[in-house]
Amino acid sequence: MLSSSGHARPLVVATYNVHSCIGTDNRYDPDRVAAVIRELDADIVALQEVGLRNRRGTLREEAAYLAQATGLEWMPGLDLISRRGTCGNLLLTRWPVKETRWIDLSVPSRQPRGALDVDISIGGRDLRVIATHLGLRLGERRRQVSQLLGAAVAAPAADGDAASVAPCILLGDLNEWRPWGGSLRPLVDACGPVGPALATFPSRCPVLPLDRVFALGGPLPVDARVHRSPLATVASDHLPLRTVLAWAEERGEAGEQAGEPASMAA
Repeated sequence: MLSSSGHARPLVVATYNVHSCIGTDNRYDPDRVAAVIRELDADIVALQEVGLRNRRGTLREEAAYLAQATGLEWMPGLDLISRRGTCGNLLLTRWPVKETRWIDLSVPSRQPRGALDVDISIGGRDLRVIATHLGLRLGERRRQVSQLLGAAVAAPAADGDAASVAPCILLGDLNEWRPWGGSLRPLVDACGPVGPALATFPSRCPVLPLDRVFALGGPLPVDARVHRSPLATVASDHLPLRTVLAWAEERGEAGEQAGEPASMAA
């Protein structure tokens, strides 16, 4: 992965619950959300609650608009989510998509939930990205995490070695306020050492780490920040979580390049 200057560019991913583009001032403003996404300057952005309330447009209409306004590509096959009408997951990317799948995480008697499961080609490397928005109850989340982890480790690496896992990033609004316990313990155990859980909710005074990024069998996080720009604090009730990842041979350089973006604060 090369930047315009010819130097290796680290992989930047972000997760952002956009609250149907309704800000903390109760104003519907997709332009404001698009501006926050541009501030992130991320290669891959997982969004939740896109078009959920349908105040001004459907999921597909908001998805297409946000993609156009940010210069990123959005995933095909969202009609399934639109018909369900409650999940609102969307993945934006500047890298080409090879394949898209949908994982149904619905639990009986609870709000339908799911995950976008996408294979992306990044500079000649394949990366699986699973973007989701988990349920509100602990038992529901435990069941969904188990299902997602099973899906993530089921895919063998590209070299065909069944003992190794295909590189995978799992990110989204996981609705878990416990830093690394509760429903997230199996993910923590699978991923190994992880950094601090950063608070992203509520956006004006964040105290709960609801939004997370996990890496399995591939690039690992070298820097994670909550994007707390003036615009982000009002555009949604969540703040975006921005994470820099690098493969083993790139981690030293990626950590140096991560730096301290002007609009970032933990």
